[in-house]
Amino acid sequence: MVLGAQLYTLRDYCQNEKDFDISLKRVADIGYKTVQISGLGNFPAKTIRDLCDKYGLKVVLTHTSPDRILNDTGNVIAEHDIMGCKYIGIGYMPEKYRSPDWVDQFADDYLKPAREIKASGKLLMYHNHEFEFQRYDGKYLLDILMDSFAPDELGFTLDTYWVQVAGCDVGDWIERLSGRLPCVHLKDLEVISRTMHMAPVMEGNLNFPKYLKAFEKAGSEFLLVEQDFCRESPFVCLKKSFDNLYALGYR
Repeated sequence: MVLGAQLYTLRDYCQNEKDFDISLKRVADIGYKTVQISGLGNFPAKTIRDLCDKYGLKVVLTHTSPDRILNDTGNVIAEHDIMGCKYIGIGYMPEKYRSPDWVDQFADDYLKPAREIKASGKLLMYHNHEFEFQRYDGKYLLDILMDSFAPDELGFTLDTYWVQVAGCDVGDWIERLSGRLPCVHLKDLEVISRTMHMAPVMEGNLNFPKYLKAFEKAGSEFLLVEQDFCRESPFVCLKKSFDNLYALGYR
């Protein structure tokens, strides 16, 4: 499994080309080899590819507008071809689908682009938050997604922090999604004054040595470090996570 940086962590430093260039250099200097594209300014795919190539960083996953995936699938695929990126991600389920009387429409709408993406040799990915662990008629929303798409139509970017926030067992969900987790988000959770906060990997309370072994068994390829909110510099947080994971033997 290869370490990567989810650039949403650095979104405030990636809104123009100069800042993006500097940020990528810092990510590469930390030691990361791969990145996820998310939360950036509006850059052409070729600019992203050229700047990532400049620092030896491979784009392995994106979070792409769900509307574009649905209505501009061909151009989305072409842009990912330019970036050399296999995994096309939905970062957040549009709110209209998150209700018992409309949840089934997500698969009805996204099966066609998922199959078009599959035919191109890529894979549509879905990233969870906590609301996917709400039950609808006894089934988690995440279960509904699993049952509605074949494994080669939809993969899952399991986010360790949000599974824990939902009160679910991270290890159990890694096992349940085995074979469908090529890219995952590593994010820790710490408690300060009775409030949950995001933390660098292995600086909080999650059992990452256990979960990393489970991800290996599940066939995960890319371990993407993400921290949406940082109590110190996001560059410092990314380095702490990298150093902690490097000490366990991950690169």
